[in-house]
Amino acid sequence: MSVVTLQLGQCGNQIGFEVFDTLFSDSHCSQIFCSKKENEAYLASCMERFFREEESGVPVARAVLVDMEPKVINQTLSKAAQSGRWKYGQHACFCQKQGSGNNWAYGYSVHGPRHQESIMNLIQKEVEKCDSLSGFFIIMSMAGGTGSGLGTFITQNLQDQFSNSLRMNQIIWPYGTGEVIVQNYNSILTLSHLYRSSDALLVHENDAIHKICAKLMNIKQISFRDINQVVAHQLGSVFQPTYSAEGSSHYRRNPLGDLMENLVPHPEFKMLGVRNIPQMSENSLAYSAFTWAGLLKHLRQMLISNAKMEEGINWKVRPPSSRLPALDKPFVSQELHFNTSIANLLILRGKEVHSADLGGFKEPALYTSWLKPANAFHVWKTQRGFRKYEKSAALVSNSQFLVKPLDRIVGRAWNMFASKAYLHQYTKFGVQEEDFLDSFTLLEQVIASYRSL
Repeated sequence: MSVVTLQLGQCGNQIGFEVFDTLFSDSHCSQIFCSKKENEAYLASCMERFFREEESGVPVARAVLVDMEPKVINQTLSKAAQSGRWKYGQHACFCQKQGSGNNWAYGYSVHGPRHQESIMNLIQKEVEKCDSLSGFFIIMSMAGGTGSGLGTFITQNLQDQFSNSLRMNQIIWPYGTGEVIVQNYNSILTLSHLYRSSDALLVHENDAIHKICAKLMNIKQISFRDINQVVAHQLGSVFQPTYSAEGSSHYRRNPLGDLMENLVPHPEFKMLGVRNIPQMSENSLAYSAFTWAGLLKHLRQMLISNAKMEEGINWKVRPPSSRLPALDKPFVSQELHFNTSIANLLILRGKEVHSADLGGFKEPALYTSWLKPANAFHVWKTQRGFRKYEKSAALVSNSQFLVKPLDRIVGRAWNMFASKAYLHQYTKFGVQEEDFLDSFTLLEQVIASYRSL
């Protein structure tokens, strides 16, 4: 089954390119950890999902590119074509001459209705080229105007027009220090609307990815391309093929559907995060050796202490049942907050993958009381390594990881809203004060729901 990717705005198009490039290069490098036949099956499964064949023989990404300015789309198209390995479809992009000015309302209320028919026609044409559609993967930022506002508008249209297909939005969470003065407004409007129209929100925080670039990848001057490549690596480690069942040698057909089924058991909880281990520069990789026991011990602690990378994990955080006795309670400060999960999906790739002991992820104490670990924890495996890693693990979690960042964004947006700062820029394009209040109410409910786990 195929996935149609929508790349929206500058951020969505730049990340989208890196994702397709990662998927293509990983599936075409043959691996020594598995047989030639397995490599071929892996390649065929990846290509069916994310690419289609044309008569020229060059694979074409199953993607639609949308931006309101031509510069980034032109760069993206030419980078893919210059690679000579894969390309975007000839008629798969839509761009205009005027951007959205970092204004969610302009993207949503002006560009959306004005270009709805053209964009939805492009998507329809791409869908018709799939033998079987698994769903849509929508890549967007939530701080600007086009990705966030137009992205939200298109997601709602997909809900109406392709009601039986899944929609997963991959969202880039803005830097806490701020890139855009109104990013908190744009963010709450994006999140609240997507909560109604998307099946799952897969979130990457710029601050966390920046730290991975600095501390794990040893990059001195970090560019957006560096950040986008880390995001693409994490997405590739989730979406590349895995076996459909323990002991099976067949790859799963419907990754998007399986992902949603495993991770979103309730419509009120649809925020997903990804953690990867190991993640390092290619130079360091040559001198490193890993065991499954070591990788999974670190990954479990990253989960329960809400660490985004293996460096700087707080090892004092323990599941509630094994916390210190009441006498020592003062020692357990708020800093040792335990990150409760609703559901976790562990994806293991590489050598001796069937020997990995998963017991640490099956403890009931890790999960909310209303879901048994048998329903809350799933594992996908393949003996085929990802990129140049002999062993690697990705963990996709539906947990409390976003409570603090979400609370912070809602708080900052509310402070601006209370003083009516910049509101006129939104009301003049039809987003009223009631729309803001609805957004605040919905997101406060999301925060309360996750807090109560």
